[in-house]
Amino acid sequence: MIRRKAFTLVELLVVIAIIALLMSILMPALRRVREQGRMIKCQANLRQWGIISAMYTEENNGEFWASAGNTPCYWWIRFIEDRYKDWKTNKLWFCPSATKPRTDERGVTVPVLHIFNAWGIYKGTGLGTNGIAGSYGINGYVLIPYPNSSGAIRTTYEGGVSMQDGWKTAGASGANNVPLFTEALRFDLWPRDFDGPANNEMAAWSGNNMGRCCINRHQGFVNTLFLDFSTRKVGLKELYTLKWHRKFNITGKYTLAGGVQASHWPEWIRPFPDY
Repeated sequence: MIRRKAFTLVELLVVIAIIALLMSILMPALRRVREQGRMIKCQANLRQWGIISAMYTEENNGEFWASAGNTPCYWWIRFIEDRYKDWKTNKLWFCPSATKPRTDERGVTVPVLHIFNAWGIYKGTGLGTNGIAGSYGINGYVLIPYPNSSGAIRTTYEGGVSMQDGWKTAGASGANNVPLFTEALRFDLWPRDFDGPANNEMAAWSGNNMGRCCINRHQGFVNTLFLDFSTRKVGLKELYTLKWHRKFNITGKYTLAGGVQASHWPEWIRPFPDY
């Protein structure tokens, strides 16, 4: 009778080493597959926002949403249909990479804030039963300014851009280069061509306007819906070449056409392609 020998310690170590090697090869591929799945789902959400936006403009003389009276076009989310407001029932608000709101339902800020947090939860008049939260933001320069009860109306958006330079309606010339929605740390965006990205890659909030959407959620890209209702991924540095408002300088300091230098960027964003 032949007795089977057990594995020796050396053989076990060899097997473990082979498994570890295979895992090290497979894990990056699995991460890429998971990320691709998130990207596809994220783009699908933005396409749905494109349909919602197109339907709204068709019913409102081509115009996008209004904003709170006599403000730099704040609080547009109060003016969308009620069925799209509630963060618990409308999952279109969330990129799969950023589903946890930065505040909980009690209004308490989560312990660790970073770019993979959603914004919100905002509650109050006109903000739905459970409030608003999400991980996409609208290009504020498409919104309609609205007067207050006395008829006063602001003439500039946040950051000082003239409201005459806003888009306000769909179908503008070059609409495929005008952002409508993109991934963001706030529900409204006011990028300026001279604002750099956040110095800290994982910063959950940035005081400058471009820092709200120049965030590394998808390995150097953010998904973006454009004014012609098309959707595609956009390189982080490519954001500076998009026509956010009519006088946005798409050949500014942070573009190849404007002579961008590596020193213009914080370290975390330097390895990504320039545009």
